[in-house]
Amino acid sequence: MLRALIVFTALAAVPALAEDPPRPPLKGTHLSRAQMPNPYAHIPAQCHVETAGGTQNACQYCHTDGLAGRRFGNNVPQRGASNVLGDLTADYAFAAINWPFTPNGSINPWENTLHPERLDAALAATGQDAAAWDMAAWVRQDNWTAARARRPGDPRQWDGARLDDPFRLFPALNPADLPAGDDGFVRSATPAGAFFDDGRGWITGWRSVNFTPYGIFTPLTGSVSGIYVRLPERFMRDAGGRFDLATYAANLDLLSQAVQDRLTDASPRTYAGGAADDPLLPGIYPIGTEFAHPLHYVDVAADGSKGAPSRYPGARAERVKEIRYMYKIRRFDPEYGGPQMKEESAPAYANSREGWIDNGAGWMLAGWIEDAGGALRPQTPSELVQCVGCHSGHMPQPETGGWPDFQSGVGVTVDSTWALPRRLPGADGWREMDSMGYRAPPEGDGIGTAGRSDPVNRKLGVGEFRHFLESVVGVSLYGDMPASVERWLAATIRADAGYSADWPRLPLDDAAAYQAAQAARATLLRELTARGGHLDARGNLQGVLLYPPESQALEAARRYRKVVATQRHDFGKDVFPATPASFRYFRTDDGFAHQDGSAYRVGEVITDREIDGDRVSLTWGVGITPTGIDDSPDYEPLLDWLEGVDND
Repeated sequence: MLRALIVFTALAAVPALAEDPPRPPLKGTHLSRAQMPNPYAHIPAQCHVETAGGTQNACQYCHTDGLAGRRFGNNVPQRGASNVLGDLTADYAFAAINWPFTPNGSINPWENTLHPERLDAALAATGQDAAAWDMAAWVRQDNWTAARARRPGDPRQWDGARLDDPFRLFPALNPADLPAGDDGFVRSATPAGAFFDDGRGWITGWRSVNFTPYGIFTPLTGSVSGIYVRLPERFMRDAGGRFDLATYAANLDLLSQAVQDRLTDASPRTYAGGAADDPLLPGIYPIGTEFAHPLHYVDVAADGSKGAPSRYPGARAERVKEIRYMYKIRRFDPEYGGPQMKEESAPAYANSREGWIDNGAGWMLAGWIEDAGGALRPQTPSELVQCVGCHSGHMPQPETGGWPDFQSGVGVTVDSTWALPRRLPGADGWREMDSMGYRAPPEGDGIGTAGRSDPVNRKLGVGEFRHFLESVVGVSLYGDMPASVERWLAATIRADAGYSADWPRLPLDDAAAYQAAQAARATLLRELTARGGHLDARGNLQGVLLYPPESQALEAARRYRKVVATQRHDFGKDVFPATPASFRYFRTDDGFAHQDGSAYRVGEVITDREIDGDRVSLTWGVGITPTGIDDSPDYEPLLDWLEGVDND
């Protein structure tokens, strides 16, 4: 009884939210992408990699017909089902904006990734010496708290409601309240900005999501995510209108089932409690859903243990590279709309002062990235166009000034999102993102270990990471093998250990030999996975395939800081020690030339590919170079989990 009185008193101390708080409108401007520093920022650098004659198929992880074919939260078929979009696994069919007045999309714009030496020259022009930077100290500095303090308005509201404020849509998630509790709920020690006290603390509405990453945000790639979701207040109330954590938890579980395609005939038709008027729709989020996405630097000592240098697990450093935010502002129905709705030259609808962009498919996207000194600033419209490339869909839109808004997207997202459809099962999925149960190495420059096994891709029926290794022949969508992975593979895959050959090096002076080496690597990786070699003795994923040693992680952070110091985010955020082999020319009988007709040399960096030069063609200016991939699976991002594996 005493506890009930305490909770009642606490609840009474929380000011009520206005049902429809007055706020200035979110007013953007239609901006021509042709005038942006990178007109093709929605086509990421990974899309420009070579496939080694079709051996390395990273394309499938974005370009698929699977979800769109059954309209499960997606209507962007990109593997041949649409005669508008074509088969983006078969051809480098990059578009042309306002062609011929704007450079076509088949010219690779990602200069930092393609030519790291040019980034070095830009840094030198600022007078800075990257070798003098203390990167261990840098990644352990908190730059999120200061940015969060600049957010205006009531943190229980998604909109800070201050016109032209650069932090208007900064997510109302306070890092001082992190890490989340063991149930994933983010609680505050004070009632300010919270909805109610559940007996353990003040509920802010945010809940952490622990998910299986793609080959994009594993610590080995240099960035690692945290993900937090919040639903509107009505989802937190029971049928009597009272705040109730059990009701909120049930609604979040229903949402997870909806976007993971786990609803059955026995599932309810609506959400529970105060959200009983909200339909429970497969693959669709309710209006008012929020996502906060801090993108962290990598700190290999950060594993969530006592005394670790970061409050976060999963090798998530205190310093963030970006804070990203999504708000579901209008309905998206994949049945109503499709690829024919896309207008490649449509302008972006964005607000440069407030740092947001409309993704054209129901969501507002906002982002903050480091300025030259490392403090967070709102992203420019050009930088935000990168977000729309991965988080979007196709839907009819009211025209403004005769133009539809820019929309793009990929075939693998569920209602424009990536993470929640891949949430881990049960209680493990409502925890801080831990990068597959990362545990730091005990000392020195070792490599950490994973605490989870390989989930099974539900459609393909094989391990998710196993399929990635076998089809990408790399550990990221760049098709690359970092130095630590190369060393491990060379030590593991040997003829004297029963493999058909030793792990081959990649020759960079002979195209046929390069193609043969990549084909051999694909065969040997399948031999490795058939033996279960991608798993450790406990049945969990091999740490070397997910995590870097400290020295490698710090050098990756140093390379990225060059982008920060020069403010060249428009030209690539992924920087390698040297141009990856997957960006070099090793074609044989299926070769292509530069757009000016000159021939490529073996090993030359690929800066452009051939386009349709027929002036009367509907695809004039569009890329026509084949990838070499003859067939590609209709990949879907939905996973199941192995039973009986030691994941403690």
